[in-house]
Amino acid sequence: MAQHFLLSARSRTLSLRSIYKAGEEAAYRVFCEMRWPETEGEAICPRCGCFETYNITTRRKFKCKGCHHQFSVTSGTIFASRKMAFVDLLAAICILVNASKGVSMIQLSRDLDCQYKTAFVLAHKLREAMAQEVQTGEVLTGHVEVDGAYFGGHVRPENRKEDRKDRRLKENQNGKRRVVVVMRERIGRTLPKVVKAEAEGVALVSENVDRMSTLSADEASHWDLLHAGWVVDRINHSEVYSDHGKHTNMAESFFSRLRRMVLGQHHHVSPQYLHQYANHAAWLEDNRRTDNGTLTRTLVSNAMGANVSRQWKGYWQRAA
Repeated sequence: MAQHFLLSARSRTLSLRSIYKAGEEAAYRVFCEMRWPETEGEAICPRCGCFETYNITTRRKFKCKGCHHQFSVTSGTIFASRKMAFVDLLAAICILVNASKGVSMIQLSRDLDCQYKTAFVLAHKLREAMAQEVQTGEVLTGHVEVDGAYFGGHVRPENRKEDRKDRRLKENQNGKRRVVVVMRERIGRTLPKVVKAEAEGVALVSENVDRMSTLSADEASHWDLLHAGWVVDRINHSEVYSDHGKHTNMAESFFSRLRRMVLGQHHHVSPQYLHQYANHAAWLEDNRRTDNGTLTRTLVSNAMGANVSRQWKGYWQRAA
């Protein structure tokens, strides 16, 4: 029997030991090469596009010979105004891609020897970089599975039996419960969306799935509307989970990873940020057969290509 890819040495092409052994300068070169791959790491002015720059080695900055603009490798990216060393940033990315079910921010802060706040914001910045591959705006094609699952909104029961309320009733809920609707190609991408009701997934399918595609869905009544636009395979989970190729097992695989991420690692996820955790799980699902060295460089490249985050700035987020 062939060895599973994730158990083989081919899946382990990068380690934290090798990152820290190579040192700060090697990590800095990785960020330069991912920021400017067309010039093999040689700086290009982000303001005027000039290829000729001075290298200010004492501050790890560059100065454009054309417009005299000074910039660094992280200027204009999600790592703009960073204070962390490049070797620690690279290690954080490696830890995040190695964690197949996510990693808690307490653990990440201990691994990097930084504050919880720093680890929290850094991880969310990296999830924004992951979302560039997940939320591309391209419609899904081929055979697509669609399903929804509820997350969050847990209401703690009262201590005494006589004080307890029926938590199934709307008036006794806290309004924080959300649905993650996932559309997943049998061979291809995973696209999650966060909504308040699973029935909203019908409109999401109309926006994000090609009309020539075929669909698989469960027997929930709101998916009946999909038959007007697509050929849809339906599966009744109360009777069978898979019936001669009719199933939503790929969508359920995504939910399995996301549930373990939310319940097992993060324990509580705000509905405000649930979409980022869903994108994180989708990115891990889509790249589950890629070695961790390639994943690390891919995420660095995404981060270097992302603009300054409008939501995750500084080292902590709180309402004014």
